[in-house]
Amino acid sequence: MDLSTSYMGLTLAHPIVASAGPLTQSVDGVTALARGGAAAIVLHSLFEEQIRQERATALELEVEFDDINAEGLSYFPSVPTRLPNDEDVTTRSYLSLLSKAVEAVDVPVIASLNGATMGGWTTFAKKMEDAGAAGLELNIYYVPGDGVPTGVEVEDRHCAIVEAVKQSITIPVAVKLSPYFSSFGQVARRLGDAGADALVLFNRFYQPDIDLETMEAAPGIEFSTPFDARLPRTWISTLRRTTKESLAGSSGVHSAADVVKYILAGADVVMTTSALVENGPGFAAVLRDGLDAWLSRAGFASLAEARGKLALSDDIDATDYQRQGYVAALQRAKQMYGSFTAN
Repeated sequence: MDLSTSYMGLTLAHPIVASAGPLTQSVDGVTALARGGAAAIVLHSLFEEQIRQERATALELEVEFDDINAEGLSYFPSVPTRLPNDEDVTTRSYLSLLSKAVEAVDVPVIASLNGATMGGWTTFAKKMEDAGAAGLELNIYYVPGDGVPTGVEVEDRHCAIVEAVKQSITIPVAVKLSPYFSSFGQVARRLGDAGADALVLFNRFYQPDIDLETMEAAPGIEFSTPFDARLPRTWISTLRRTTKESLAGSSGVHSAADVVKYILAGADVVMTTSALVENGPGFAAVLRDGLDAWLSRAGFASLAEARGKLALSDDIDATDYQRQGYVAALQRAKQMYGSFTAN
């Protein structure tokens, strides 16, 4: 069975990609994922806030101890060393991991940047390219919590970041997106016009819970569930016929069946973190083999034949289709659970 696929211009042996997460934070973890069957690996994200905080801390300590007598230098606190080209320890550590990971495995290693402002994107992107990244994933995690920016301004920020990064590097660029746009299809088109080579659907916002004992907000991370795949699959199916960019399905992948559904919807690759953390790096091969077995049973000769088989057809109005699906779902719910009348 030919499981090969193309993602953001990279040729992969199959569509199972290890997305950014705990297992991609070390060379050993990356090596284990490659041995376990991942066709490509996305490193954990370099966060804008990490770099800003480290630089601010170093500057504060430099100012505080600026007038210390030379005889007391042994008491000077250990601070992050400013490295050549204005690099900090966090950045240098990430670039070191990236370059070592690239040398250690024979599958593409994709770097990841997570930020919200324009500053630093192009500089870090270039450094990642120089360190050997096969591609770059931009994780633009921006929630305008103050309610001031308009929807158009938020979209403009995303597009400006992509344009700036694309102008600074030659490796392909993917954008990992939130689904929370008023017109997601339009945003997808704009990002493609801005130069994005791939769209990753979707990023997950980690909303805090409330601890009733301490009466405080309690941040936390939970594994995805198969249900979480429905939203990205719906949009992948909708976009497949109208976009030239690669489409990556992310979230809700826990079995080979989940992978197959993404492929039928039109995904070029299927990304997972939760399943690999729960079951170990070797679970990538389980997903790959399960996909292979299903395609054979269904009579397909290759992955390409199955991809997008259930994507929205060009001759169907996407808006009407989504509306009809909504109405049909309500009717089915009524048949299953009856009509509820408030007393």
